[in-house]
Amino acid sequence: MNAVFEKVLRDHLPRLQEQALTDDTRLHDLGLDSMKSVDLLFAIEDEMDVSLPDDDLNEETFATAGSLWRAVDAARTSEAVA
Repeated sequence: MNAVFEKVLRDHLPRLQEQALTDDTRLHDLGLDSMKSVDLLFAIEDEMDVSLPDDDLNEETFATAGSLWRAVDAARTSEAVA
């Protein structure tokens, strides 16, 4: 995870506060619901200049910080190659 990604998550997960953000951090436990997921998605796409493929817009991708980061990183990598 990089600093921009972590900042976007912290901005959208107020329950996270100052606790450590790890791959296993469960986003739903921190208040992420379906509506907030959409807001988070838009913020990630704007701040990181990336577009997540439709296949990644699912509950598994948004389950943990690590799963979301892997999807974002994969999208960044594929866009850099294109």
